[in-house]
Amino acid sequence: MALMETHYYSFSMESNVTLNVFIPTPGSNCSISDLESNERFDYETGLPVVYLLHGAYGDAFSWLRFSNVERYAQERGIALVMASAGNSFYQNMRCRQNYKDFFTKELPVFIRNVFPVTKDPKKTFVAGFSMGGYGAWYLGLTRPDVFGKAASMSGALDIATLYDTIDPNVNVFAWEDCFGEAVENGNHLPGSPYDLFALYDKAVREGYSPKLYQACGTEDFLYKLNQDVRDKMVSRRADLTYEEGPGGHDWDFWDIYIRHILDWFLQ
Repeated sequence: MALMETHYYSFSMESNVTLNVFIPTPGSNCSISDLESNERFDYETGLPVVYLLHGAYGDAFSWLRFSNVERYAQERGIALVMASAGNSFYQNMRCRQNYKDFFTKELPVFIRNVFPVTKDPKKTFVAGFSMGGYGAWYLGLTRPDVFGKAASMSGALDIATLYDTIDPNVNVFAWEDCFGEAVENGNHLPGSPYDLFALYDKAVREGYSPKLYQACGTEDFLYKLNQDVRDKMVSRRADLTYEEGPGGHDWDFWDIYIRHILDWFLQ
């Protein structure tokens, strides 16, 4: 397997950025001439690719430090892309750090032209946990023409409810920088361009049928929020795969369910 730390100048971010890109390669237990190996390592057509998003306080190295996702991706023949997004909720920030544009416009083009990954949106996926769970659905619903499936673990998916309930004494998010006028004079997030339910409804009106995955631990502090989100999506008859199991808001849970997600992506 090949893991590459890549640095380049991003026009969206107006700064140099650091990426971690994982490309599966044949190992000692594979024969490159074997038919199955050729199918799993189809560099000419392009490998399926997952953009992995981190949570609050995280960065481009979170997945590599705390999970075994490299091994899981190697076993499944899938490429991974990891980049930092601060505590941005993957938005275009007022401070001119345009994370949404970076992850939906610039980064996929860069990756497709530099690494042996697919150009097919149906084989291009996005997944994340916590803040990154919201980010995965947000980016996937905003650009269903880029990402064929979007998966959330322990996601902060109902952003309006989260804004009303989060403890301001431990708040790590610059809400106005992320969400602008939607939070400047009260909570106007419901129905806004940041609201995942509104984004889903818009995608459906435009003829898309987003494929979504959601998982949450039964001891997670966001468990009730995730149940409510599940119920709202089921009422919309969304193409949603929902899973839950024992666990909290931690890597013990996420390291298990990222395997479920990779298998769901490749179905």
